[in-house]
Amino acid sequence: MKEPAPIWGLGFSPAAEAVLKQLEQACLLDGILCSSTSEAKPSELLQRHWLQAGGFVIVGACGLVSRLIAPLLTSKTTDPAVVVLDPKGRFAVPLLSGHSGGAEALSERVAALLGGSAVLTGGSSSAGRLALDSFGSSWGWRRGSGDWDALMKRSAREDQLTVEQQCGTPLWRQSAAGLGHAEPEPSPAADEPADLVISASLGTGCRWHPPQLWLGMGCERGTSLAVLQQLLKQTLAAHGLAEAAVAGLASIDRKGDEEALLALAAEHHWPLRLYGAAALAAVTVPNPSEVVRKDMGTGSVAEAASLLAAGPQGKLLVPKTVLHGSDDQRGAATLAVAAAQQSWAPQRGALQLIGSGPGSLTLLTPEAREALSRCSVWVGYGLYLDLLEPLRRSDQVRLDGELTRERDRCAQALELACQGIEVALISSGDSGIYGMAGLALELWLNLAESERPPFAVHPGISAVQLAAARCGAPLMHDFCTISLSDRLTPWKVIERRLIAAAAGDFVVALYNPRSQGRTWQLERAVELLQQGRDRSIPVAMARQLGRADEQISLHTLGSLPIEEVDMLTLVLVGNSSTRAEAGKLVTPRGYPGAELS
Repeated sequence: MKEPAPIWGLGFSPAAEAVLKQLEQACLLDGILCSSTSEAKPSELLQRHWLQAGGFVIVGACGLVSRLIAPLLTSKTTDPAVVVLDPKGRFAVPLLSGHSGGAEALSERVAALLGGSAVLTGGSSSAGRLALDSFGSSWGWRRGSGDWDALMKRSAREDQLTVEQQCGTPLWRQSAAGLGHAEPEPSPAADEPADLVISASLGTGCRWHPPQLWLGMGCERGTSLAVLQQLLKQTLAAHGLAEAAVAGLASIDRKGDEEALLALAAEHHWPLRLYGAAALAAVTVPNPSEVVRKDMGTGSVAEAASLLAAGPQGKLLVPKTVLHGSDDQRGAATLAVAAAQQSWAPQRGALQLIGSGPGSLTLLTPEAREALSRCSVWVGYGLYLDLLEPLRRSDQVRLDGELTRERDRCAQALELACQGIEVALISSGDSGIYGMAGLALELWLNLAESERPPFAVHPGISAVQLAAARCGAPLMHDFCTISLSDRLTPWKVIERRLIAAAAGDFVVALYNPRSQGRTWQLERAVELLQQGRDRSIPVAMARQLGRADEQISLHTLGSLPIEEVDMLTLVLVGNSSTRAEAGKLVTPRGYPGAELS
């Protein structure tokens, strides 16, 4: 996988250094080039890192930064992103390479981490339209040929544009930005080709290329890399296929140490899938070879490998082509090309597990906000997505799932991430506490190591944390959480845990305490927790935490109003040392002078 180009911070004062340090600690910046601690001039620092940088976050006035970068500008397609930030981190302005360089996306990330605002002045962003020259990158696609400047000018004028999509996910059409004033498809009667084409093929119009093509390759032992390179170039050109649409290489496992094949994969940052002879022999191909069968144990390497890599619904686009090396080149190679139904580029995507907190956006962590700002697709239960809806941009798509279909949501999010899309899989509270992180991680681990998209869990404030904060300080000593839902855990196991918690005198947070279909479990849990405890132990009921109709009430273990408890309630049971006073709960921690029972 190709390493991303570094993003540098630059400032001119101690105040600038302070705000840049926050971004560096959040791992958004690879380092800080700060003139206040360096003898080098700001212009020298920029010039030294300009060509290799992916972007710069510069704290200072827009006019000053404009003058500094002016001598370095070459092309909008190659210049790095430049985001200008005020010393208090309130406003992030994408000054250069807003679309192709990613400055607009970078400014959104900066603003999310600092609690500020991204000031977007581009025509597409301000009008709530997709930036047609850059949006495909968010979906794992590569930009191809076309007069992109002319297309963007027509888009800015709101001319009628036509779009033809031959492959790749159509989810982008569901965003609020969507097609804007563009037609989904060209008219069948139209003589002119579509203005924007999403395809694995080369051709007219401005083109985005989803990674749909799998190259099946076979070669003689010791074949020169130049032979493979020439075969690849000639074959794709002859059939009008885009190299940018290639998802990866495939071959027989006996070629797993072939130097030229490994070098070709590394050169293009393509995965290399290897299959055994038996698996390849089971694939029906148009051009099997008895010579290959005798040598390799299968009648086909190139065609069969491309079809296996493309999946059950893959289609062979190019039958095997053979190329022999010239006088100064060794060996010979075969190449076949198959198209998969879905894109495959896990190295371009990511699966971000987001803990949205208990409900209020004020309780969402900056790290979670920043991750949300990067994701093209948000997947989650509808209620949780509704709570985050004020943060969703018009170019981001939400996919609502049902409450009890957690595995389906995880599988859907992982599948999209494998297509090259950065996906947010959202849980309330903390994803790692009765959330989606565990199931998502299990499914992720089922993938081959080389085909796993980046995976990260972003912690959120859990219900037990907020309930404790609202009640005072009940978690100052050992505590545990127990879910009373027996939908996934047998009730006998839950009872065993309740008994152990009672015996250990833990403060206990009861999740999923009671629902319309589970009315007796909470009463039984109270009975078990009373074993060895006084009925006067303080208990807090925390309902709708972090939301407008939040309710906190204090009771005792013997007087808990069970009928008032529902699935939106967390029940917090104190231990033998917990006491209620002045409407607050406190559990002594055991500092010197404190007595514990």
